[in-house]
Amino acid sequence: MHDGRGRAFADLHVHSSASFDSLSRPADLTRAAVLRGLTHLAITDHERLDGALRARDAAPADLTVIVGEEVRTTGGDLIGLYLERAIPGGLSPAEASAAIHEQGGLVVLPHPFDRFRSSAGSSAAPAGRSAALVELARAADVIEAHNGRAMGRANALAAAFAAEHRLPTVASSDAHTVLEVGVSYTVLADDPHDARQLLAALSGARLVCGRGSILVRAWTPLAKLVQRARGNRRVTVAPSAEVGHGTSG
Repeated sequence: MHDGRGRAFADLHVHSSASFDSLSRPADLTRAAVLRGLTHLAITDHERLDGALRARDAAPADLTVIVGEEVRTTGGDLIGLYLERAIPGGLSPAEASAAIHEQGGLVVLPHPFDRFRSSAGSSAAPAGRSAALVELARAADVIEAHNGRAMGRANALAAAFAAEHRLPTVASSDAHTVLEVGVSYTVLADDPHDARQLLAALSGARLVCGRGSILVRAWTPLAKLVQRARGNRRVTVAPSAEVGHGTSG
């Protein structure tokens, strides 16, 4: 994907073995990203940053690892990018968004209509669903219009929702295995170095919309069992982790 014209190729939603539902080692994710031509990789583990910090430390010079997090709010999941501190779960969408913005981060609304995930567009009665989605849209800077794991009409609904609310969009793999890294990604005309630059670059972005294999996604339930046996369960209060102080392992 490197074309020598200053463009960036970004997969902005990837999980490592720090998540309770993935076994992908951070260093393996960075190697896969480089082999597939990505220039930017966001590690967005659930309610924690330590996997993203390890990935950033392992990344070669030609790969930018964005420290991120997928956090479960009272209204559904949100992703924070360019974080320095983890955001605890259980906040309202507005509170989580404010905490991300306070760090200079960017707020992405992932898979808003995926009926298999914590998505406001799938879990409530129509009236409640509409209210929850509006609350999430107000909290978000960007909508994930294509998720490599979303099923059915979830991605088409997400793209229409983004257009309705006039929010920029990204395509992401939502990789929970190394094989899924880069299956969907966003092509940017510029090379962003922070949240502000990334948001500006999205105005001319091109979405590359692939889909992970159902067979690969079937690995996730096994990953959860292995992680549970290791004592790695989904946390409700994020462990303390600051950029520049990654953990080993």
